[in-house]
Amino acid sequence: MKKECLKNRYLRRGFLENVACGCIGLGIFMLMQPFSMLAFTYSFSVILFGTVSFLIVSHFPE
Repeated sequence: MKKECLKNRYLRRGFLENVACGCIGLGIFMLMQPFSMLAFTYSFSVILFGTVSFLIVSHFPE
């Protein structure tokens, strides 16, 4: 019963939308920072992953 309760809590729209928005924000930060070329290289992939995740999660139940 406890496992199902945790699963239902984390597979809800609000929490996962916040995670996807955080991923998009992290990608934008990686894009604009001047310190690491590796972070800049993967920034578009992180932004794309966050955007696709947000599109999928927005169809989950509330």
